[in-house]
Amino acid sequence: MVDLDRWLEIWSTLKANRLRTVLTALGVWWGIFMLVVMVAFGSSLRAGVSRNFAGLATNSVFVWGQRTSMPYGGLQPGRHVEYDTADIAALRRIEGIQYLAPRNQLGGFRGGFNVTYGTKTGNFGVMADYPEVQYVQTPLVLAGRFLDDGDLDERRKVAIIGKGVYEQLYAPGAEAIGTYIKISGVYFQVIGVTGSLRTGGEGDRDLNMITIPFTTFQQAFHAGDRVGWFAIVAKPEYGAAKIEAEVRRVLAERHKIAPDDDQAIGSFNAEKEFGKIQTVFWAIDIVLWIVGVMTLLAGMIGVSNIMLISVKERTKEIGLRKALGATPWSIVAMIVSETVALTTVAGYLGVVGGVAAVEGLGWLIAHMPDSPLGPPQIGLSTAWQATGLLVVAGLIAGLMPAAHAASIQPVEALRAE
Repeated sequence: MVDLDRWLEIWSTLKANRLRTVLTALGVWWGIFMLVVMVAFGSSLRAGVSRNFAGLATNSVFVWGQRTSMPYGGLQPGRHVEYDTADIAALRRIEGIQYLAPRNQLGGFRGGFNVTYGTKTGNFGVMADYPEVQYVQTPLVLAGRFLDDGDLDERRKVAIIGKGVYEQLYAPGAEAIGTYIKISGVYFQVIGVTGSLRTGGEGDRDLNMITIPFTTFQQAFHAGDRVGWFAIVAKPEYGAAKIEAEVRRVLAERHKIAPDDDQAIGSFNAEKEFGKIQTVFWAIDIVLWIVGVMTLLAGMIGVSNIMLISVKERTKEIGLRKALGATPWSIVAMIVSETVALTTVAGYLGVVGGVAAVEGLGWLIAHMPDSPLGPPQIGLSTAWQATGLLVVAGLIAGLMPAAHAASIQPVEALRAE
């Protein structure tokens, strides 16, 4: 049962020293406030970075050709490595590849090209793809559909346009599906409009991209059997690192590249990069929690010191209680209860203040479209952890002054000045 008299006594004691109570509570409030805000900031930073990789398969690998740096097989260094459609069949024989997407881009990587619809013209990237690319970088289809095998087999002159392309070439609310756009003198029928799960520069690039079938690109723009680069998704049981090494080996053999020439073939391993990012954020989370807990600990030391002063001022009172039969445990319970009550109330207000600050930060980030941060979040587990810290901190802060109070002898306490 709740001992109402004890809590009324605790309230009277704290109320009798208002300034000291407020200053003591402020240290606890600031510690838990900073803990909540820093944990939320860590989640915001993680969300912002992860947003740039949104929709990208974490076990994907990208491989492209560069220049050789070593002579090999009678060939001089400095050769530019170019892939062709025969490489597609060779790579498909690698057992650990789940999805293989050869890619080309009109005008070269990150190149732009003038595209016309009616009287409007814009400069956009034109990408040639296989349907499998949707398993590497998930498209956000807003209208129509994405590429399918029939588009490649029949070399259909169809195109999927990004939302940015639509906004620049079409009037607001106009129907794009079924219309025709002209790319380098060749007409393509629009079959889909896509958005992007990514933000920032990569997101803008997705929105201003036009995708056409790979085989149509080869025929319409006289690209021959050239392949710009490969996007690959590894089977889960193999892992991206193993597939990356095998792909590099196969391509090196086919194009007469020295086995130890690391410059000739460029590659990007998304699994490795994701691992690095997760390690960094794991370290950041630990640092944030350490700083937050240390800040809270500083507040707890302040509480403990203040309670020691309080015990010293109440020496006669404690001696009188013991003379009237109070047990050491009742004295300990009294001091610890006061400490826990003070830290719990101050800590609760700190959590409320921290959540309010996080909500304000979230509102600011939401109104900053180019912000590198994502929406800050405080999970239920964090709230429970903060609550647990408050209780433990209150108990620890009260133990030393409570032990000191319990050790006071009634005769010496009554003679104290």
